[in-house]
This record gives sequence, structure tokens and C-alpha cells, in this order.
Amino acid sequence: MDTNLLMIVAMFAVVYFFMIAPQMKRAKNEKKFAAELKRGDKVVTKSGMHGKIAELNEKDNSCVIETMSGKLKFDRAAISMESSRVLNAPPKEKK
Repeated sequence: MDTNLLMIVAMFAVVYFFMIAPQMKRAKNEKKFAAELKRGDKVVTKSGMHGKIAELNEKDNSCVIETMSGKLKFDRAAISMESSRVLNAPPKEKK
């Protein structure tokens, strides 16, 4: 009986540390990224649209992105954290 309980606890611990905890960390980082967005940042939406932030609206948590074809309004959650960080990264020095 004790080994069954021990196995269940061990399985829960594995699921938590390999699935739940990393997802919570990723969600926290994405929320922080969306809160730190500022006007003029170059961003990429999750659908792949590139642009620059023209306006930020705190009331409905949205932003207006200026693209080559005009301005579009997006929810802040629609901005891809990974792609935008790559786009805003400082250029690497050539050796």
C-alpha cells in the first residue's frame, strides 16, 4: 500500500516539475514582457506580422502597431515574446 502511494506522489512530482512549473514560469515571463512594452518597440505578432508600437492603451490592454500598410490594433497578448526579443536584440559584433 505504501509503495502505491509513494509512486503516485512521485508521478505527481515529475508532472509538476517537468510540465506545470515551466508553463507557469513562461506565462509569468510573457505577462511581464507585455507589461514592459513601450512606444517605438519593434514587435512581431504571434501570427507573424511585423511592426512598431505606435500607441498603448491601458484600459483594454491593447496596442496599435504601425506596419508598412497602415496601423492595426492588437491585444497585447497577441505579441510574440520570443520573436520580438530577437528583433530588438543588439546586433552581434563581428570578429
